[in-house]
Amino acid sequence: MEKENLEPKNGSTRKQKQWSKKRGENAWTMFKVMAEFVDGFEVLNEVGPCVSIFGSARTKPGTVYYELAVKTASRLVEEGYGVITGGGPGIMEAGNKGAWMKGGTSIGLNINLPFEQHHNPFIAPDHNLKYRYFFVRKVMFVKYAQAFVVMPGGFGTLDELFEVLTLVQTNKISRMPIVLMGVEFWEGLKNWIVEIMLKRHHNIHTEDLDLFLVTDDVEEAVQYINKFYAEDASLLEPNFEL
Repeated sequence: MEKENLEPKNGSTRKQKQWSKKRGENAWTMFKVMAEFVDGFEVLNEVGPCVSIFGSARTKPGTVYYELAVKTASRLVEEGYGVITGGGPGIMEAGNKGAWMKGGTSIGLNINLPFEQHHNPFIAPDHNLKYRYFFVRKVMFVKYAQAFVVMPGGFGTLDELFEVLTLVQTNKISRMPIVLMGVEFWEGLKNWIVEIMLKRHHNIHTEDLDLFLVTDDVEEAVQYINKFYAEDASLLEPNFEL
């Protein structure tokens, strides 16, 4: 087979676009990032195994999924887990509230946003961490979690869910329980994953469907997590690959 000629046509090269302005402070960003990692590691290294709860900041108290998140977090604390949330309102508040109601570890990983985000009152001051960078915050969600409970949410919730699924699927972190709470909310997405991603385009394997559980039942979710660690308690440790 003839080797393809990769030389530019007519000997010309395209002109590379240039930045409109070089920002010298970008070189200092890594020190800000490092500081956020250090602060998070120092606090979270001292807490025990936790479950990260994801979900919408817009979910109101008294609604079905808010109360489901409260109940789920409370049951997780009764089983000996702490709870990590994004620290804000909505499902995050519900998760922290459920942990707080049972006297459990309640951690908030807040992010600076121009709207929506303010920390909720159910987090102890020494467990209320503040982040400027989303990617640092996401590392903290994953590194110190022993399981993930994903409540209904928006783009941010889906981003967190699929990042965790990708990390587990690619063995960048250890296998751990991932629970999607709310059949009515998640069944459409699961059907799309099965029919389009798997069957039509073959972009995932059948066994990838075993990476998560979809349920409405708090007890089923809790027992799913407990059963995973009952088989091997040595798995209760931070994800050191992150």
